[in-house]
Amino acid sequence: MKKIAIFGATGMTGLCTVEAALKLGLEVRALLRDPSRMPEELRKQVEVVTGDVLVKEDVDKVVEGRDAIVVTLGTRNDLAPTTIMSDGLRNILSAMENNSVKIVSVCLSTFLFYDKPKVPAMFHGINDDHERMLHLLQATESLNWIAVMPPHIAGTPSGDYSVEIGSSPGRAISKFDLGKFMIECLSKPEYYKQRCGLATKVPAP
Repeated sequence: MKKIAIFGATGMTGLCTVEAALKLGLEVRALLRDPSRMPEELRKQVEVVTGDVLVKEDVDKVVEGRDAIVVTLGTRNDLAPTTIMSDGLRNILSAMENNSVKIVSVCLSTFLFYDKPKVPAMFHGINDDHERMLHLLQATESLNWIAVMPPHIAGTPSGDYSVEIGSSPGRAISKFDLGKFMIECLSKPEYYKQRCGLATKVPAP
């Protein structure tokens, strides 16, 4: 795997994912509505396509010729109900099918491990769209998807972290470790078609 595409590359997780991919020597293409939101030192190393994930033609340009896809779409601090992320993912999955790209990692939320009544009410709108995204992945038959479901994303330095399939191992994860996992899981078949929780390891008292 040498060539990847990243959607949502200018968010907190997205930027860390770009950095992790570049450190591994991967060729990165990113779809950006506003290229100025990506720091210049990164932008110089990335093939930037200006466009919108809600426009199928833009998405297809980004997916074409890639070996794998990373999706870190978000709404920044807007917690209102939305379908933007799931609508974008629907376009990405369609473009992957059209271009015979088989591997995708998607950043969702640890709340998908919870029973719905236990999800804080303020997050219900975002969580509903994350749930739609997960259902889109689970409905695909030919794709090797990884649903990455982090807890609180912290600005702490990279460290040791745990990964659990089907549950969350803790309460927080470094944004740097999350970005790293979004890339590294693409080449780890044990994570294909799995819901992966990850969290920073807490030192023993």
